[in-house]
Amino acid sequence: MAKILIVDDSPTETFKFREILERHGHEVIEAANGADGVAVARAEQPQLVLMDVVMPGLNGFQATRQLTKGADTAHIPIVIVTTKDQETDRVWGQRQGARDYLTKPVDEDVLLKTIDRFLAGG
Repeated sequence: MAKILIVDDSPTETFKFREILERHGHEVIEAANGADGVAVARAEQPQLVLMDVVMPGLNGFQATRQLTKGADTAHIPIVIVTTKDQETDRVWGQRQGARDYLTKPVDEDVLLKTIDRFLAGG
């Protein structure tokens, strides 16, 4: 299936996402903060990124902006997955270039349908 990058500073959240994705045949790579997420995305060229927002240093909005503006990473769909559930956060995430915005806790079916839609070119 696809190589998916999880960028999240919570080991618990990362574990949950990894478990779901690997069970459905995806290869998972990880980064624990925004700066590492940008570096890993550039090096590994995943098919999709699941991006948390609240992280130390470079936050998810900033990392999303760097990836969507980068010539080598602009093609990678980014789905923000966060506890921040205000409409202003959702709008801001999309302005940074995120293709979708999901709020934790994320329903497994919703997560997988969202991922499948972008992997299919949607």
